[in-house]
Amino acid sequence: MLPNEKNSALNPVITVSGLSKRFNREWIFRDLNYTFQRARVYALIGPNGSGKSTLLQVLWGQLPPSKGELKYHQKNIEIPIDEIFKHLTVATPYLDLIEEFTLSEHLRFHFKLKASRNQMSEKEILDRLELTHAKDKHIANFSSGMKQRVKLGLAFFTQADLIFLDEPTTNLDLDATAWYHAQLSQLPSGCTVFIASNQVSEYPSDAHTINILDYKYPGSTRP
Repeated sequence: MLPNEKNSALNPVITVSGLSKRFNREWIFRDLNYTFQRARVYALIGPNGSGKSTLLQVLWGQLPPSKGELKYHQKNIEIPIDEIFKHLTVATPYLDLIEEFTLSEHLRFHFKLKASRNQMSEKEILDRLELTHAKDKHIANFSSGMKQRVKLGLAFFTQADLIFLDEPTTNLDLDATAWYHAQLSQLPSGCTVFIASNQVSEYPSDAHTINILDYKYPGSTRP
């Protein structure tokens, strides 16, 4: 088990106690006790099919745990679970974009619902995405790599303290992967980032790692 890091000078953002999830009779993970601290990068690691995405979805509140509890904090004030969506962004390969929209239309729609980071304008976001040339192109006509860049950009450029990334370099070529790492490194220092990955190249070398296989229910079959 990973030890809880206890330091009164650090601000917890998510505290989990006995966190467990199962589907039917299979425990995906069990008895995770951890305090996630502000301004850190956490890598949730494990082989394909081990449950990393499930753990990520439980942490951001999309899936309810089967056992245990989560508490969310901002500046040591607890946030109700039904309010946590206001404080987070998500990028995953299985996240759908609205393919009938052009890129500009999609950005306008998204940023009507959530504020852009540091009040970035549409032009600034297009420039940071390096997709200004495609602003009037329909998302349906984007390559898989371009779609993934848009998903990551929406996560990076939305005003949020919690950022959840699931296999972030999926469908990215070498140049786009370098772009991803550049944007990751430029996030404000107060952000807490969760990255689910089975590739060490997707997360920083100083990331705090949690191996989901350490939390498999005894007797379950490892993937």
